[in-house]
Amino acid sequence: MRKTLLAGIGIAALALSACSTGVTTPPANTPGTGGATDAPASIYLTDIPKPESCSADSPFIAVALPNLTNPYYVYMKKGFEDAGKAAGFSVEVQVADNDDAAQLAQVTAMLQKKPCALALNAVKSAPAAALVKAANDAGVPVFTVNVTVDEEAMLSQGAKIVQYLGADNHEGGRQIGEQVLKDLGADTEINAGLVSEPDEVPVVLRDQGFQDGIKPNPNAKVVATVDSNVMPDVALKVTQEMMQGHPEINVIFASTGPATYGALQGVAGKDTLVYGFCAEGEPLTEQYPACVAQEPEKYGQLVIEQIQKWLAGETVEHEVLQPLKMFVKGETPADNELG
Repeated sequence: MRKTLLAGIGIAALALSACSTGVTTPPANTPGTGGATDAPASIYLTDIPKPESCSADSPFIAVALPNLTNPYYVYMKKGFEDAGKAAGFSVEVQVADNDDAAQLAQVTAMLQKKPCALALNAVKSAPAAALVKAANDAGVPVFTVNVTVDEEAMLSQGAKIVQYLGADNHEGGRQIGEQVLKDLGADTEINAGLVSEPDEVPVVLRDQGFQDGIKPNPNAKVVATVDSNVMPDVALKVTQEMMQGHPEINVIFASTGPATYGALQGVAGKDTLVYGFCAEGEPLTEQYPACVAQEPEKYGQLVIEQIQKWLAGETVEHEVLQPLKMFVKGETPADNELG
């Protein structure tokens, strides 16, 4: 996702629906099919003139990523660079160190080089609309990945994208919620805490999916939500604080890989179980019974493939959602399979 992916700046509590967060969530699509969506067509470009730079021997593809401290983006960067080289593109990757203003400056600088396309994994969902609008004004098509650009912000600015590609985030959260009921029982009392990131649309979708997954159990409820800022050290701190304030929590859903890693440290020595999006290299255990993983390296490769299709004159879908891999106790995700 993200996560979109997906790093954030703090809001301590996440409301339990997209409406209460002020974030408009895109509708779910069939995983992996990239079929048409019901989202307003006004946020998508359809008849897109190709920039002159696309006719170069090695077309320039601009890639904007949030950070490289999260291993997720290290793998995504590799995917873009390897697939871009194989496709004959000249790929430039800029990393914003989780700073919206820095990402805007980086994208602006790359747009001045007249790229054939911009692949955007935004730092934040809402501020990213300004990046999309800048690319639109420069005549550069935008392919977004992992982190969904906030729809309301795009509509208000008249910003449009070609495509979004990323995990089926709602489905990933729902899978984990269902696994919790499978592991603990359909009517067991479950007091859940969410280690989240409320400024990112993909994470909001994951949290909603988790709540939908546990909904069949009348004794399951979310009692607290904290903001991990998609950073393991922050996740550790806020998990400990959440547990102090709500010692009744017996299940944590951590909606990003760094949040999962920090939450596991935060409940060390306790009976609380941690479920979530997979932390890099962490084996599944009694306390960490299940996780779902994205494949960020593959996402980078797929975006390059979608740009190739577009350059060849093929119609590309507005939304391409990828299924997530489930791992359970006794298994260990590969290094490039993480949340």
